[in-house]
Amino acid sequence: MDALKLISDASLKAEVPEIEIGSTVRVHVKIREGERERIQMFEGTVIAKRGSGISSTFTVRHVSYGVGVERVFPVHSPNVVAVDLVRRGKVRRSKLYYLRDRVGKAAKVKEKLG
Repeated sequence: MDALKLISDASLKAEVPEIEIGSTVRVHVKIREGERERIQMFEGTVIAKRGSGISSTFTVRHVSYGVGVERVFPVHSPNVVAVDLVRRGKVRRSKLYYLRDRVGKAAKVKEKLG
């Protein structure tokens, strides 16, 4: 068990991004296409965080052409290059799964001021 802990501690990122539920974030993801690599951005609202340590993940949701798209990103993945905070959200829940059923302005999260 100690060997697994050593391996997982070695692969943890030194600088963990500040990710809060309800915030709008822009995630820079490394995409590999054949021999080439490029960085793709995925912007949306953080609707969930789960896990701890090496297995911690966060779920980002946005609506693209009328279709809801959700992606789960491991926090410590080497493919997640950066996470930029676009705006902070004011929420009172730890999981925002209710946003899946809402459409239009009802699916918006209020901005936290101050």
